[in-house]
Amino acid sequence: MNYEPVIGLEVHAQIHTASKMFCSCPVVEDTGDLPPNTYVCPVCTAMPGTLPVINRRAVEMAIMAGLALNCEVNPVTVFARKNYFYPDLPKGYQISQYELPICTGGYLEIEANGARKRIGVTRAHMEEDAGKLHHGGGASLVDLNRAGVPLIEIVSEPDMRSIEEVRAYATKLRSILVYLGVNSGDMEKGMMRFEANVSVRAVGSDAMNPRHEIKNLNSFRALARSVEYEIRHQIEVYESGGTITQQTMGWDETRGVTVPQRGKEQAHDYRYFPEPDLPPLEISREWVAELRAQLPELPEARHARFIADYGLSDYDAGVLVADKAVADYYEAAVASASKADPKTVANWITGALFRLMKETGPEIGIVRVSPLALAELIGLVEDNTINTNTGKQVLEEMFASGSSARQIVERRGLAQVSDAAALEEIVAQVLEENPQQVTKYLSGKGQVLGWLMGQVMKATRGKANPQMVRELLQAQLEARRGE
Repeated sequence: MNYEPVIGLEVHAQIHTASKMFCSCPVVEDTGDLPPNTYVCPVCTAMPGTLPVINRRAVEMAIMAGLALNCEVNPVTVFARKNYFYPDLPKGYQISQYELPICTGGYLEIEANGARKRIGVTRAHMEEDAGKLHHGGGASLVDLNRAGVPLIEIVSEPDMRSIEEVRAYATKLRSILVYLGVNSGDMEKGMMRFEANVSVRAVGSDAMNPRHEIKNLNSFRALARSVEYEIRHQIEVYESGGTITQQTMGWDETRGVTVPQRGKEQAHDYRYFPEPDLPPLEISREWVAELRAQLPELPEARHARFIADYGLSDYDAGVLVADKAVADYYEAAVASASKADPKTVANWITGALFRLMKETGPEIGIVRVSPLALAELIGLVEDNTINTNTGKQVLEEMFASGSSARQIVERRGLAQVSDAAALEEIVAQVLEENPQQVTKYLSGKGQVLGWLMGQVMKATRGKANPQMVRELLQAQLEARRGE
């Protein structure tokens, strides 16, 4: 029997606000080095008699996310108590949303496996984060710095049928939230977490079989590997005559397997009921229209503009637009690079600059090569002050030291040799020293020209103008043909 996976994603993204969801405590995205329980107050630690107050900016960002996902923003939304008992949840319940979430019925269009597909978005709702447990020394300690941090949970329909579709949906959703400013997209710091609901069924069937929910996946790699494992595992179970029980799974990154955690909860297990301390929130059409007008250019629109305005290929535009910081960097470099066309600028960024970033780790927002500095370097190449290979060497030094391209070229004497008379002498000398290669070229072996060019470049320590060298070599070789 042939099987197909049925996959839905729940994405928990921290909403980028200055304060927590229901109190005025500051939100610090990187709490790794922060002393435990620093940014807490009676509200987020659930002291008796305290009352929550809704963070308006968090609501606005949730609405903007919903609009970007083609959702309907509900005119009335209600907060609810999601009841469960865990040490890092000081109230003994989480303020979330259930029956009346802020946004419903949207979709996200993705491209995967060479086709375009629409993935339904069931709902997007607001909630607060829990604290964090630290285990060790025979004890568990609770840090409530994250308790009460605003989250948006975006729940898809089970419309994905492959790992490629899961990856495309997750990466595009992350990109949209970053473009909106709703989320930083830094998954290493826990700013975004995935939960995948996975089941399999016979191809052609419309059955919804019991599923496994894989919790707290904090990277695209973990998401893809865990879903791939679950698909394979469930097929093996069915083919051996077994059954799948609906349950919650954890992901063991080291062993590359999912592990059971507990039975999968249903809504009634949480005993949802409306939060009595918060009134229903009315969202006017005027407010929604105002926020819609504030939506920035989103990735898909920017992708289309890069193709139309800069003449980029679909692939190049996609690479640049995938990360907002990279797209911003590119546009700033294009604006500064008057001597280069936009395609050339894109090649330098996605080629040499990306290679250096991959080798050493910094993100584009903190590299020592500013867009203006890169534009200056490209200008030196375009006006033949240095050649492309030398330019790549200069970029490496710029990346390491922060010096400007012109400073490095002048200090190291890297300016390209474009003096025709001087190059003619060097070309003539190379031909005199390599008569066998000259004979091969004249007998029809044109590839020898590349070898001869290498000898000229070696003699000039890489400074010669390659185009001029090629032209001079061809001219002198052809002159010898008649001798």
